[in-house]
Amino acid sequence: MVIDDSKTIRRTAETLLKKEGYEVVTAVDGFEALAKISDLQPHIIFVDIMMPRLDGYQTCALIKNNQNFRHVPVVMLSSKDGLFDKARGRICGSDQYLTKPFTREELLDAIRSHVDAH
Repeated sequence: MVIDDSKTIRRTAETLLKKEGYEVVTAVDGFEALAKISDLQPHIIFVDIMMPRLDGYQTCALIKNNQNFRHVPVVMLSSKDGLFDKARGRICGSDQYLTKPFTREELLDAIRSHVDAH
């Protein structure tokens, strides 16, 4: 699942991952994502930090605090690459942090290390 308020980022990630044979679901913000997560049970979630209504940290915390989904890997996506942002991502339970613009390899590596390895 890719959660980002930028249509470009959603489309880019979706295209890259579909080419590799992955099924991809997108959401424009945390609220939309949370509604879809329980129905679709994604294997990994990529979430943008800066989003309206519910930011990436809040979305990640809600996912990780839910008994049914705390095992789902959450990868934060951000154009900020500061130590504080990465630390905050860890605090809310994220499994990895990718800086935008991310590469195809970074997305695939995240999936390989968090999903395919299990």
